[in-house]
Amino acid sequence: MHISKFFCIFAANFNIISSMINRTMVRTKVMQCLFAYYQDGDKTVHQSRKDLLKSFSDTYNLYGMLLSLMDELSTYAGQQIAESENRAKATHRVYVANRHFAQSSLAQQVFSLRALRHLMDENHLSWDAGMSVMPILMKQLQEKDYYRSFMQLDAPTYEDEKGLWKKIYSDLLPDNEALMEALEEMEISLDQANWSTDLNVVLSYVVKTLKRFSQEAGADQELLQIFDSEEELRFGEKLLEEAISRKQELMEKINAHLKNWDMERIAYMDQIILQAALTEIYAFPDIAAEVSMNEYIELAKEYSGDKSYLFVNGILEEILRSEKNFKLAK
Repeated sequence: MHISKFFCIFAANFNIISSMINRTMVRTKVMQCLFAYYQDGDKTVHQSRKDLLKSFSDTYNLYGMLLSLMDELSTYAGQQIAESENRAKATHRVYVANRHFAQSSLAQQVFSLRALRHLMDENHLSWDAGMSVMPILMKQLQEKDYYRSFMQLDAPTYEDEKGLWKKIYSDLLPDNEALMEALEEMEISLDQANWSTDLNVVLSYVVKTLKRFSQEAGADQELLQIFDSEEELRFGEKLLEEAISRKQELMEKINAHLKNWDMERIAYMDQIILQAALTEIYAFPDIAAEVSMNEYIELAKEYSGDKSYLFVNGILEEILRSEKNFKLAK
């Protein structure tokens, strides 16, 4: 898919604000694609580039799915109320339902969002394969003090609802095992990837989106843009392609500074991180070397072993201090 066409799919047809995928996430996606490229000996650079573009769209699709969870969960709550009312009627019991959550005006607004509906329809996204998680999430939510406090309000306002949903997305859903299992099932049925891996990061962007919601915007409420500009896409593509083409040169540099280490003893992910870091430093001279180093040291903390960041930092410093073109702060 051409860059401009890819970008326009997300930048046209509906209102969007700010961006979701930043440079840090681009670097992460490139590392994932490099890992997959080397694991699959038959994959071409062109295929890997397509994988990178798909990984961006998959992450944005997850953003849409997590937003739509508001409607799915509140709808499930409404179905539970209807079942309880039917049971009460059949047994001649009095049942007074609390519909604060089930009839959330914020959830109804999300359901009506033109931007979200377009994204879901265009990519054939739905919760059908993951509906089994709804009763689990609902039970977990009902045990939360902030949910109980919300349900005890006489007449919750729109801001009360925003406060509740922000807590759900920042407290209940991160690292939620049931949700991650559901996402893994939906990845298969919807041909998506890394949804459970990207969960916590994307949840933070859902919270960012909710903070900007207004009742007056109605169905025209804006979503986050996937990228601020095509520059981010070009950065990711160039980083991936340059890392692959420079592999032999870079691995020789790394090997020359291993001292008492054997390349075969280095964690594979550490090799990928070092390769991507050096590629960025050499291929993007407009980015300060210290900035690139710090970014990949943080990625090593997140995606590799406990001490990997120290190893990555040490090797990068050794290589750059040995070259005249780079002057790192002491």
